[in-house]
Amino acid sequence: VPKYLPAADVERIIEACSGPHRLRDRAIVLLLARLGLRASDVAGLRLNDIDWRQGRLAVNGKERRAQWLPLTQEIGDAILAYLRIRVETRHGAALFLTIQAPRQPITRITVKCIVKRAIARAGVRSPSQGAHVLRHSAATAMLRSGASLDAIGAVLRHRSPATTLLYAKVDLPTLAQL
Repeated sequence: VPKYLPAADVERIIEACSGPHRLRDRAIVLLLARLGLRASDVAGLRLNDIDWRQGRLAVNGKERRAQWLPLTQEIGDAILAYLRIRVETRHGAALFLTIQAPRQPITRITVKCIVKRAIARAGVRSPSQGAHVLRHSAATAMLRSGASLDAIGAVLRHRSPATTLLYAKVDLPTLAQL
């Protein structure tokens, strides 16, 4: 069964990234919690992956093929807030940089550490301390709000429907229908 957090705990983790010194962390946690991105997806984002006019985000997943996901107002606002304080903004550069000099693109390990610290600050008891628990939580929230397994698989960019089917285990009524 996928390890996930209740929606209230996810919101507490997002709120634990409030304040001017945590703008980058908030944007990262929102990408993980709302779009179900992988830590490596977030670390690999570049400034030119954002299509502000169309409200979408290009994510280069495991297959190195860009797939477009919706850029919600909440996530877009968080990214803009971070970019306003960011030092370097040249086109094509990594979206998220380390806080301390020398400023360089973050790694998937950095993303995992950001999530671990946010979980601790929020005081949430999590079945897992890594970024993947937010991906599972996003999928579970989509399922519980009525999204089809096909739609969830599309957002999570699963290659196989069997992978998405694992999320049905967290929703017993849906599992009974299957």
